[in-house]
Amino acid sequence: MTLTELKYIVAVARERHFGKAAEACYVSQPTLSVAIKKLEDELEVKLFERSAGEVTVTPLGEQIVQQAQSVLDQAASIKEIAKRGKDPLSGPLNLGVIYTIGPYLLPDLVRQNIARTPQMPLVLQENFTVKLLEMLRAGEIDCAIMAEPFPDAGLATAALYDEPFMAALPAHHPLAQRESVSSEELKKETMLLLGTGHCFRDHVLEVCPEFARFSSNAEGIRKSFEGSSLETIKHMVASGMGVTLVPRLSVPANALKPRAKGRKEPEQIVRYLPVRDAHGGEPPTRRVALAWRRSFTRYEAIAALRNAIYACELPGVTRLS
Repeated sequence: MTLTELKYIVAVARERHFGKAAEACYVSQPTLSVAIKKLEDELEVKLFERSAGEVTVTPLGEQIVQQAQSVLDQAASIKEIAKRGKDPLSGPLNLGVIYTIGPYLLPDLVRQNIARTPQMPLVLQENFTVKLLEMLRAGEIDCAIMAEPFPDAGLATAALYDEPFMAALPAHHPLAQRESVSSEELKKETMLLLGTGHCFRDHVLEVCPEFARFSSNAEGIRKSFEGSSLETIKHMVASGMGVTLVPRLSVPANALKPRAKGRKEPEQIVRYLPVRDAHGGEPPTRRVALAWRRSFTRYEAIAALRNAIYACELPGVTRLS
C-alpha cells in the first residue's frame, strides 16, 4: 500500500470516473486502474463498482476512502511541519483574540502582518478569555491576545500595552462638556455593562464595584443594563440610556479630534472623556498581553506577531517592551 494508491482511490471516489480521476492525478487511466486493482487485491476487498459510464463506491470502500483521506492529510501535515522547521515564519499562525480587543486591533494588525510576513497568514478566532485558554491548552490555537489577569499555568506571556479606559456619555449629558470625569462621579450614573463572560465587565466593576450589586435600591444607582458587545452598548449610550467605560482603542478616531472653527461637522452623539481617579491615583487601565504554550517552538513567529502589533497605530496606549 502506498500514498500514491491512496491518492488514486480518493480521486476516483471524488470524481466518480476513472478517466477524470486519472486526469486529476496527472497519470494515464491504465496506470491508475492497475494501481487501484493492486490495492484491492492487497486488501482483498472491492472498493468500487464499475459499470458503463458510472463508478460507485462500495459501503466498505467508503470507509477505506475516508481513512485514506485522513492518512493523506496527516502525510501532508508532516511536510508542513518539516517546512516550518526550516522557516518558522512559513505557514499559518492560529491567533485567538478576546471580543473587546478584536474589532479594534485586528484590522490594522492583519494589514501589518501581510506587509511584514505574507508567508505567515493569521487564522483568527474571537472568543471569551476562558474559551481561548482552553483552546490554547488543547492546541487549537497557537497564541492569544487577552487582557490580564488570566491563569497562565503552562503558558508563556509577553505584555504588549497598557490601555486606559475612557468614559462614554451621551452628548447632552451634564458631564459631557467636561475635560474629564472621575470614577466617583460615574458611580452616580446608570452604568451599562457587558454581559457575564466578558473580562472587560470585570475591569469596569473594579473601577465601579457598586454596580456588581445590580440593585435598583442601592444608593447612587438607578439601574444597570447589560449588552452583548461594546458597540451595542455605545448605541445604548447614544440613545441616552446611560454611561459606560470603554477601552481607548475602541474610541472612534474622529471622536477626539478638536472641532474646527467655522466648519460644520456631524454632531457627536457620544462624548468620550478620560477617567481620573478621585483620590489622585493612576487612572483605570487594563494590561493587554500575548500568551502562548511554552511548548510552542515557533519563537520567530511569536516575535514577528509582536513586531506587527507594535507597528500598529495603537493611539492613546502605553506600549510595553
